[in-house]
Amino acid sequence: MKNYIYLDNNATTQLDKKVLKTMLIDLKGPPYNPSSIHAFGRKALSLLIESKKKIASLLKIYPDEIVFTSGGTEAVNLLINGIYKKGHIITTDIEHQCVYNTLLNFQKKGTPVSFLKTGLLGKVTPKQIKEAIREDTSLIILSAVNSETGIKIDMEEISEIAYEKNISFIIDAVQLLGKSFFTIKKSMTGLAFSGHKIHGPKGIGFAYIKKNSNITPLIIGGKQENNLRAGTENLSGILGLTKAIELSYTNLTKNIKKIKRLRDHFENFLVKKLNISIIGEDRICNVSNMIFKDVEAEDMLILLDQKKILASHGSACAAGSISRVLLNMGIKREIARSAIRFSFSRFNTFKEIKKAEKEIIRIYKKLLLFKK
Repeated sequence: MKNYIYLDNNATTQLDKKVLKTMLIDLKGPPYNPSSIHAFGRKALSLLIESKKKIASLLKIYPDEIVFTSGGTEAVNLLINGIYKKGHIITTDIEHQCVYNTLLNFQKKGTPVSFLKTGLLGKVTPKQIKEAIREDTSLIILSAVNSETGIKIDMEEISEIAYEKNISFIIDAVQLLGKSFFTIKKSMTGLAFSGHKIHGPKGIGFAYIKKNSNITPLIIGGKQENNLRAGTENLSGILGLTKAIELSYTNLTKNIKKIKRLRDHFENFLVKKLNISIIGEDRICNVSNMIFKDVEAEDMLILLDQKKILASHGSACAAGSISRVLLNMGIKREIARSAIRFSFSRFNTFKEIKKAEKEIIRIYKKLLLFKK
């Protein structure tokens, strides 16, 4: 990270040193397997149980409502494939690939799926959800925060609509954790989370599954995770994830304010100096998706990379392509080609932001001159 200005925190985040230290309990310790009945196994199981208790306490849920997974994508797939039995599904056409592509496959196999349009608002409204519900609607699946624009949905209001109609509601909450206060309501059937978006390790996440939900496991084998996710648990990842969540909740208000100040300074300065615009209004604190008019985002990203300033064109899962999210919002292709997503974290500093601002102005003006 030295000498780099990292502004791609929605793709992944810097591992917190305190998280790494916690992971070493497993990585440098004895050969731990929570399924073993000997002393090492009992210690491993104790660490696993304690992790669930800590996470549950922070999120105000029950420990047995947590199922550890390999990350957000698996958590989403467990929830969708495990909860859905039959009937009509409601989602949008701007969801993350793990939702969008999963439901496209469902649709190809004959499942009725409504991919709602959000328009330039960038989020589906409760009114749209109400109007899309049919007699056979059994599942609604939405992202709490869009990973490319940072736009937030009305999560609680939509969950109440689903609850009143006895419809399961699944939330991709990967980009919500550590960036906003939220409450898991009884009207929410399942939520998916990931470790590496909150300064935790890659390869670990978890699904919240409401008590007494009728869910079928995605991965079959042993009896781990209450028979809902077979395979030896990634204990080092679980310890790291737990610590990352603890740290994200420590001074959360202070961190949200800091990140938002950085983001707002960045946006206000560049909008004042350049002919650019920002996508979305009701956004999470750390995301700024900017339209750099009349230049190719790829060209800007290459030149920024050469100056050790790292950002992205959109979702890391769709690198190298024009954003499906922006296109489906109704943004014209030539404009979407000029979009760059900057995403911030608590490790960013004002010194970095000011340096990045100057380089962005210089590079943008250079590209405009070159185009002429």
